[in-house]
Amino acid sequence: MGLFEKINSQAAAEASSITAKGSNKTVTITLDTMPETPAEFMALPQATLQSPFDTAAMIVAALCVYPFNKADCITMINYLRGPNPLTARDTSFLADRMAQNSKARFLGASYLGGATPQNDYAPVPPYTVSVSENIYSYDTPGCARLFVKSGGGDSPRPITMRLAKDGKWYLWDYASLLLDVRAPESTNPWA
Repeated sequence: MGLFEKINSQAAAEASSITAKGSNKTVTITLDTMPETPAEFMALPQATLQSPFDTAAMIVAALCVYPFNKADCITMINYLRGPNPLTARDTSFLADRMAQNSKARFLGASYLGGATPQNDYAPVPPYTVSVSENIYSYDTPGCARLFVKSGGGDSPRPITMRLAKDGKWYLWDYASLLLDVRAPESTNPWA
């Protein structure tokens, strides 16, 4: 085997190992309805948490409920966190981040397809969430670090899910979803 054949063979082996770890794919999850109650939330097909992509879409749905019913939102997030529910500190952090810049009313919607600052984060039904993985998404055993696209952010936001013994992907870290996004156009006094 010549030098270039060895290089090509090595590159092929590396490419197959990357594919096994993760790829640069984006999955669009469609939520047929936007849940308003924990019962509706848990009735969604994605509530089985069988893939980390489903769990990522479900946290977006939960955040959309926050401006209307904080307690229901927390119940939904606790469902997504499974055996690791929110602590009092986690709940306080969520409230603090949502109160900042009055973003509670539009932050969750900013992660839905078609919702942008220009249309005041009005999503376009059917509701979709774009979730991506990269070649490093599964570097930590039992965890998936995925990225959720926001119409008001410059780049997709990372979140982490953790695989439990029951085969479900539970929400592990979602703090970056609570970062600021651009304000809705209607709040701009200069536009």
